[in-house]
Amino acid sequence: MYKPEYCVVALSGGKDSTAMLLGMIDRGMQIDCILFCDTGLEFPAMYAHLDRLEKDTGRQITRIRAEHPYEYLMFDAPVRRGPDSPIVRRYGAGSLGYGWPGPRQRWCTTRLKDMPREKFFRELRGRYRIREHIGIAADEQYRLERERNRNPDHVHPLVEWGMTEEDCLRYCYERGYDWDGLYGQFRRVSCWCCPLQSLPELRQLYHNHPALWGQLKEWDRRTWRKFRADYSVEELEKRFDFEDEWQKAGKPLRSRAFFSALKRRLETEDG
Repeated sequence: MYKPEYCVVALSGGKDSTAMLLGMIDRGMQIDCILFCDTGLEFPAMYAHLDRLEKDTGRQITRIRAEHPYEYLMFDAPVRRGPDSPIVRRYGAGSLGYGWPGPRQRWCTTRLKDMPREKFFRELRGRYRIREHIGIAADEQYRLERERNRNPDHVHPLVEWGMTEEDCLRYCYERGYDWDGLYGQFRRVSCWCCPLQSLPELRQLYHNHPALWGQLKEWDRRTWRKFRADYSVEELEKRFDFEDEWQKAGKPLRSRAFFSALKRRLETEDG
């Protein structure tokens, strides 16, 4: 049965998807829906960016959310765990809450983005063939090779246009979008509380976004597994403060002496 195409722009709000949307508008391409999966965990500057983008383009952004917010899923959602579960044995986790996401347990992406998006698409598939436009840049070949991105109904305009990540950021800056300086602090701008961020990005979060850091620390105190395998949020804070002290004394951070002194500092303060 013939179904008309329904063209969806998958908008995360970051540099690549923003450049894709603006480029599609400039080229007069078909756009039936601009879809943003709102985790509730974006930086305030990102929400301001989306509002401005909506105003500047004159196009509505469809914002969808999961049934339950991140905090409920992290602390209060019922989770089936048997007594032999590795999580129970290792962390003593109970039957409530998923805890912090991890490299092999990215429940946040599944529940806050994938499931709401699939529910949205399911309601359309009976009438349309959905063509989802995804902002993968031309120099992100590794992402294109992932099985989920080989879907024949996925379209990658940035690849077709030969736009790299650097091209996308420059294009957005030229159009007047700067996310209040977030890309000067973070390589990628996504959920501010992600445990998979690098140390340099977490350092930026600590120094430049104190309110968000305070929330991160409060959540870390409440859950059954610490923020990272190597550091809790409080330990990260102590490390970053110690780094500042060390650098003010004119000492290099990348040295055995620094890490030995940091270890002693953490052991002393934890004790």
